[in-house]
Amino acid sequence: MSSTSVRPRKKPQGTTAPFSAPPAQGVETVDTGFLRTLVGYNSRRASLAIIEVFMERMAVYDLKVVDFSVLSLVAHNPGITSRQLCATLGVLPPNLVGLIAGLEKRGLIERRPHPSDGRAMGVHLTAAGADLTAQAEHTAAQLEVDATARLTGAERKTLIRLLQKIYLPGSA
Repeated sequence: MSSTSVRPRKKPQGTTAPFSAPPAQGVETVDTGFLRTLVGYNSRRASLAIIEVFMERMAVYDLKVVDFSVLSLVAHNPGITSRQLCATLGVLPPNLVGLIAGLEKRGLIERRPHPSDGRAMGVHLTAAGADLTAQAEHTAAQLEVDATARLTGAERKTLIRLLQKIYLPGSA
């Protein structure tokens, strides 16, 4: 035997392999049958297809997914607190601090004292932030239509409702 060959190791006595692989052979068509029965697999594949295009289209605004989400939430909830943003987006507070600082540095948002909680600051869009968010939301809405073009309007609404039943507590 040459020095580059590998000898099979002896199987220890009393052990059985949980799975015995079939002999090596080429694969013509990949069988994804089992994976396609999994909600997680299908939702992840759909998400990846949409996120890739989303990132391309949001590059014009220099926005990442989480930047867009924060701006949209602030646009529709003026005065929202950082704590509320973290809870809604599932973002850890230390991660949001840098994100808010970056959007503030770009002149898209500003923090103002909260009217009822003296310890909190409310987050508001600036005029530039409102303009950019409106444009980005229009782009995102068009992307959704493009990405789900093979669905009817009713199917799109059903898909959204079903996905929300998975991640929103108390959804019916």
